[in-house]
Amino acid sequence: MILEKVIRKITIQKEYKDFVDTYVDNILTEFKDKIHSIYMCGSIPKGTATPFKSDADFTIVCEDPHDIDYERLSKIKDKLLEEYPVVTKIDTIICSLDDILSKPNEWGFWVKIICVCVYGQDIGEQVPPIIISPTFIVDLNTDTKEEIDRIHHSLSNASDHTMQMRYIKGYSKRLLRALYSLVLEDTGVWEDDMVKMKNAILDYCKIDPALVDYLYACYLGSHIDVEEFLRVADEVYRYFENALHAMVTFRNSLS
Repeated sequence: MILEKVIRKITIQKEYKDFVDTYVDNILTEFKDKIHSIYMCGSIPKGTATPFKSDADFTIVCEDPHDIDYERLSKIKDKLLEEYPVVTKIDTIICSLDDILSKPNEWGFWVKIICVCVYGQDIGEQVPPIIISPTFIVDLNTDTKEEIDRIHHSLSNASDHTMQMRYIKGYSKRLLRALYSLVLEDTGVWEDDMVKMKNAILDYCKIDPALVDYLYACYLGSHIDVEEFLRVADEVYRYFENALHAMVTFRNSLS
């Protein structure tokens, strides 16, 4: 099975059009010819964003990510959040052209399948079709442990309640995405709707359903005990790690 693009048509609501245009203009003005292309993913390009609740997710592609000064990028973000309170948070990922073309099952997947191009030439069109297979799923999770460790550390050291809840939401979403990747051969599609993602995990993963429901409730946000969440998160990650290891073993047995 070949993975299809998550967002096939950009449908930015009127509340966000000026914000997206201004973000792109600011990035191009600040970094000039260093930018190859800019992408979005999530609810804003899908046309399903909720004003004053939804985040903005951008990806910048350039020759060398070191050309993009994070401090200058952060100033652009802070200014735009003041000017456009309709957006709650702005996340920006930076990657290189080489990342995308040399790692089609990782960065190539991200740009080709998850994102849509809002400026420049869409480099995702140069990524070969992505075929769902154990090899793809293993490659897709190359950086999962590093990401999980980073979020775990940040949450463990956060003392501010607002930041704790933000980390818990992000941690829950990342774990649900990791679990969902395990069932791609069953679903045949990458799903970014969290309800559908959760239901597919419940249908196909042999994990305790209560753990999945707990993670989803944490993703939605409520009064959550950090220690309890970390305990459950560790249990879920152990399941994921064991399942991925079994997939690696099976893949190696075929080679």
